[in-house]
Amino acid sequence: MTRARALKQAIRDRAARTGERYTTARRHVLSAAAPRPAPAPPSRPVPPAPARGTVSDAKSVEKTGYGLDHWFAVLDRFGGVEKGHTAAARHLFADHHVPGWYAQGITVAYERARGVRVLNQRGDGQYEVSVSKVMTANTAKVIKAFADPRVRRQWIGGVDRGLAGALTSALTGAASKGFVVRPDGLARFRYKWDGTTVQFYLEPKPGGKTSLVVQHTKLQGPSAVEERRGQWKTAFKAVAALLSE
Repeated sequence: MTRARALKQAIRDRAARTGERYTTARRHVLSAAAPRPAPAPPSRPVPPAPARGTVSDAKSVEKTGYGLDHWFAVLDRFGGVEKGHTAAARHLFADHHVPGWYAQGITVAYERARGVRVLNQRGDGQYEVSVSKVMTANTAKVIKAFADPRVRRQWIGGVDRGLAGALTSALTGAASKGFVVRPDGLARFRYKWDGTTVQFYLEPKPGGKTSLVVQHTKLQGPSAVEERRGQWKTAFKAVAALLSE
């Protein structure tokens, strides 16, 4: 049997087994047969997806052939609430061939729908917030706006005093390693603030711009999420205004 005939037979077998249309079954069979991309090196500072992120019903249909109600029913039969986020997402990915990112997003949407996760809450129960802004400056200039005391003083006076104090201490403390910068311009900076964790990610963009993202984790609850979101937006707005002068 030629490869083409074998592929068609596999598609027909799946369509007969699942009740899917031929085109839908074909997409899943081809996806399962395609080689999995190698994982990105762990040292690459790629920002995690914001806690607000999830998959809409329309996007679920577009990317998987089924809406959220279908996948919620699949996860209910699997026991997704009891088995937890990791097992549920793996079930969608490994057993139903849902692409990895969408398996995660659908699982988050499922957990919210079943009341085991609220907005900005991680699978482990902790709360986090992510704020981002594109700056009109290269990575080196954005870092200088934070790390150079003279430049930092030009924008930090108008932000929350607690945020300003924790950031300044993290940048100037004896144990501070400052921003870690890669040759390709990607950079990161991580520090602790009153039992929470703050991590910056910088990524160069076309036109000499830089994407700046802060991920603030281990927050106490929804009220802390909104408080920190507002504080970081104010700080990023101040930095952006200075860099655009």
